[in-house]
Amino acid sequence: MKKLFLPGLQNRFGLIVLLAFMLVCFSLATRIGLFIKSFDEVELSLSNIIGILFIGLFSDFVNASYFVIPLIVYLWLMPEKIYQRSWHRFVLYGLFFFFVFILGFNAISEWFFWDEFNTRYNFIAVDYLVYTTEVVGNIQQSYPIFWIIASLLLFTIAIVYAIHPWIQLCKGKSLRFKERTKWVLIIGLLPALFFFTITSQFHHFSANAYVNELSGNGMYELFAAYRNNELDYDRFYQHISNDEANNHIHALVKTKESEFEREKSYSIERRITNPEPERKLNVVMISVESLSADFLDAFGNTQHITPFLDSLATESLFFTNVYATGTRTVRGLEALSLCVPPTPGQSIVRRPNNEHLFSLGDVFDSKGYESKYIYGGYGYFDNMNYFFGHNSYTVIDRDALNDEDIDYENIWGVADENLFTLATREIEKCLAEHKPVFAHIMTTSNHRPYTYPEGRIDIPSHTGRAGAVKYTDYAIGKFIKESSRKSWFTNTIFVIVADHCASSAGKTELPVRKYHIPLLIYSPGNIEPTKVERLMSQIDIGPTLLGLLNFSYTSKFFGYDIFKLEPGRERAFISTYQTMGFIKHDSLVVLSPRKKCETFRIHDQGELEKVPDSDNLKTEAIAWYETTSYAFKNGLMKQ
Repeated sequence: MKKLFLPGLQNRFGLIVLLAFMLVCFSLATRIGLFIKSFDEVELSLSNIIGILFIGLFSDFVNASYFVIPLIVYLWLMPEKIYQRSWHRFVLYGLFFFFVFILGFNAISEWFFWDEFNTRYNFIAVDYLVYTTEVVGNIQQSYPIFWIIASLLLFTIAIVYAIHPWIQLCKGKSLRFKERTKWVLIIGLLPALFFFTITSQFHHFSANAYVNELSGNGMYELFAAYRNNELDYDRFYQHISNDEANNHIHALVKTKESEFEREKSYSIERRITNPEPERKLNVVMISVESLSADFLDAFGNTQHITPFLDSLATESLFFTNVYATGTRTVRGLEALSLCVPPTPGQSIVRRPNNEHLFSLGDVFDSKGYESKYIYGGYGYFDNMNYFFGHNSYTVIDRDALNDEDIDYENIWGVADENLFTLATREIEKCLAEHKPVFAHIMTTSNHRPYTYPEGRIDIPSHTGRAGAVKYTDYAIGKFIKESSRKSWFTNTIFVIVADHCASSAGKTELPVRKYHIPLLIYSPGNIEPTKVERLMSQIDIGPTLLGLLNFSYTSKFFGYDIFKLEPGRERAFISTYQTMGFIKHDSLVVLSPRKKCETFRIHDQGELEKVPDSDNLKTEAIAWYETTSYAFKNGLMKQ
């Protein structure tokens, strides 16, 4: 049986086959588990099932060719006289213990990552490898990590014991260095070939996103995400000439209250003029972690987990048709501060050369405001401190709080109520200096492990997202109620919006409903409550807010003041790291790598129907995304 398993490979390189075989087995078991977990979301057709099985098997084989490289190098360089020593088998057992543990740990990690994001590893997982303190802390607080690791160690010992006869068999035939080198050159051709010919898109063959994800391999997707942190728009996406794109974007961003500073320039810099007297009201913008529109009663929720926000909606400008630009906090922060569409790859918040950009803080600073970014965690996470600190904001984070100021904290930051206490202190510090304030507050409590102080709401801590949402709602309500007793309340606008939705997973690559977020602008006596149902992008919030304040200013924003925009020109942007979506009317244009473009009709419940491309709509989508990427790459977003 052993000889049948490794025919002709009863030498050290038979271990390569053994390790690759084990990786394929682990990957197949993981794929089956994830398939069962997501069974209701997978479109069951013959082509999809065949694709999951065979493209999935090929994905595993590609990943195996990379995974075995460390073992190849070891076996190549290990002298024969040492390799054949009796004690060396224990070294090989140790190596396989390590590799099997990694494979098992990866399978468990993929399961939990899928549970959180409904996808294989992506840029989020790359970020998790960078920000190990927060991530490891989150895992420890969310899962029984001790028992998981203990069980995995026992499982690994059992597997290594079961395969030790095969390992021993591969100590048979001797190989000189010259012979070993030939083996290495032959085996090494595969990863080299795959590196230059295979991309992370090769398994995207289906219209069902779950099918595509199941056809991939998690380890390989992590590797691919690391390689493709930033995507060059012109290289990977459909594009038009720079001149044509520039002409289109000038027509698209031009509104009746704006005049371009330089008509012939690639810059969209223009003068926004509001004839009414400026209103120097304080502005408090609360970007709420993972606040999907579906959490509010107004959008059909029946759990009643946002009682304060639901009551506030009737007293606010309540926007019911707003869409987040992405699926991560940094993408939401990019949209809210820079008012630009997403660009392929990582958010600008995480990019190099992101200093001194034209931002919402820059406009408020020009009006004599103090602009502050206030965060309850440590702002080095996701590069927030650096980005906001170099773009006209003063950054206040967890370091500004003493232990006695904190009722509760987890790995992501302090409880939201403590964050709002910090925000109140910072707001009043500015007002004591007779300066109006623009405070952008970023919450953290609606995040796994979903923990918060006990006794605040009727859902126990650490029981799930519903409790975290309700606690955040409680904390916002407490903050605004306490603010209403302050002298500065009547002179303040409160903006409440999500950074992104709680989940972006769906059967399609860009499930439109999973980007739907609430927006409330509340200021009794200053802003008349009403419901606004016009389509709106997250990048329009800044210009709309500045319009409500009647500010005149020079702008490089791509967003609209929705109240100045003629009906019919509304549009929204949604994205993943690689897929760019453009919504207009009832259509969605999807731009993706390999210069792919598709158009879909959006039906009432968010279902997508593929339809023939409209040249005008496709060109408009390309113009928005191409010029945004060009503007950042060429410094046109700078102050």
